[in-house]
Amino acid sequence: MARADGVLVTPDGWSPEHGPEEPGVTYDQEIVWDLFTNYIEAAAVLGVDAEYRQKVSQLREGLLKPKIGSWGQLQEWPEDRDDIRDEHRHVSHLFALHPGRQISPVETPELANAARASLKARGDQSTGWAMAWRINFWARLLDGDHAHRLLRNLLHITGKGNNVDYGKGGGVYSNLFDTHPPFQIDGNFGATAGIAEMLLQSQAGEIHLLPALPREWADGSVAGLKARGNVTVDIAWKGGKVISATLRSAADTRATVRFNGRTQMVTIKGGQAVRLGG
Repeated sequence: MARADGVLVTPDGWSPEHGPEEPGVTYDQEIVWDLFTNYIEAAAVLGVDAEYRQKVSQLREGLLKPKIGSWGQLQEWPEDRDDIRDEHRHVSHLFALHPGRQISPVETPELANAARASLKARGDQSTGWAMAWRINFWARLLDGDHAHRLLRNLLHITGKGNNVDYGKGGGVYSNLFDTHPPFQIDGNFGATAGIAEMLLQSQAGEIHLLPALPREWADGSVAGLKARGNVTVDIAWKGGKVISATLRSAADTRATVRFNGRTQMVTIKGGQAVRLGG
């Protein structure tokens, strides 16, 4: 729907489990922006719907965009009503940071800093998928040490039974099942996704190797990670630097790879491997 000023907003929106229902809630707006962007890019790749693609592009431009509030936070609602003392486990208005791609430290640094302010205010202690989501947020902000600290928090062994605070203090059982009462697979899968985001990101149009590597993982290797474009990536590193990487794709593709502070264009032939040195 269009507001009186012509800006497009979602009707009757809600930031899950948090705040009033009203048009233009940030969470909803960010999802629509991502949906429009995915459609525009897919239609361009397929060479279809040129006229409708242009219409969707215009609609995307007309959307209410993320806003920065009075204490430097990313606003959760169209109005600046965020409480800096609020430590609610949900941080849904950061969807544009992860899994969305409207916000990034490189392309939108001011909005990324606002997302960082919101995360700091909400705090590091949470439970279940909310903790896992925080790991992914900090990885997307390229802060591997902070993401690692949250991963350690998530993996602590909690007490028996349901003696777990829904808002804070969750961990895992001795079998590593997430303890958001009584069990939440989102916490397990989300934490795994966070580890992958610390080692590989590709949402910004390039394949970024070790974008949020924590200092405690100075040496290591990983195999079989997937980058956008169906590119399989293996990485080995030492002293926090990539010493080798292998990229494979079933189809011919070109990609920009960022590693060790530089970028390199590579052409991958379908079914073959490209190897990069440190």
